Amino acid sequence: MPINATYEFAEAQKKYDEAKTPKEKLTALKDMLSTAPTHKGAEKLRAEIKQKIAKFKGLAEKSKKGGSSKYLSIKKEGAARVSIIGIPNSGKSTLLKNLTGSNPKIADYPYTTIEPEIGTMDYRGVKIQVIELPAIDRKYIEKEKGLFFLSIAKTSDLLVAIVSSQKDKELIESELKVGECNTKTVFISQKDDTERVREKIWNNLHLIRVYTKTPGKEKENIPVALKKNSTIEVLAKKIHKDFVKKFRFARIWGKSAKFPGQNIRNLNHVLKDEDVVELHEK
Repeated sequence: MPINATYEFAEAQKKYDEAKTPKEKLTALKDMLSTAPTHKGAEKLRAEIKQKIAKFKGLAEKSKKGGSSKYLSIKKEGAARVSIIGIPNSGKSTLLKNLTGSNPKIADYPYTTIEPEIGTMDYRGVKIQVIELPAIDRKYIEKEKGLFFLSIAKTSDLLVAIVSSQKDKELIESELKVGECNTKTVFISQKDDTERVREKIWNNLHLIRVYTKTPGKEKENIPVALKKNSTIEVLAKKIHKDFVKKFRFARIWGKSAKFPGQNIRNLNHVLKDEDVVELHEK
């Protein structure tokens, strides 16, 4: 605290230290500047505050836009997007390789991953995009590409965070909060079995697999991924919008049917995992 600082300045500085988002930091800095001493000995302090105001003003503007315009966004593909996050050397690259078969750079020194690494996880026929984000550390949002990485996390359907201690967990939660990222996060250990992680991802995405079938033929081998509690109408729209307009009835085999091949004439019928649906048109 500078010499001759007022009580108001001390309170503003406390708010700055406790602020979580760029917007909150900016508001506190403006209060600090308005209450800072104005004598010659405080010139350096006022200059530092002004520099921070300029920086956080830029961060607040970029945060509103959802990331930095300097970097291109990554196209969302597959049934869902999952991002792997963690502190340096937490095992993110190894998990990405085990889940997707991709070959990210793996080393025993920190910050090996400097750009997002992308792979595709196959869960019983459903393709899920998996992205490994560069390591999270303190002031992540202030890194050169921090807002870009956080924008990927925000547009993910699920975050998988690798932690080895409560301290790691608290750091990650804090940095996500600062970046205003509210994406659902599941925490795992580096020692967790890959197949268990795969199941955990699937269960937390809240998706179901539905197989389509053409009359007189076997069901398709590749399922359609839908959100839980999706209806026949949702499935029909995903295949082709004309199916809804021309819908006559559907035959269903599976958990949502009272008996195999049940005729359903209601588009609002709720489907269940592994149902087989045969759509009939007018």
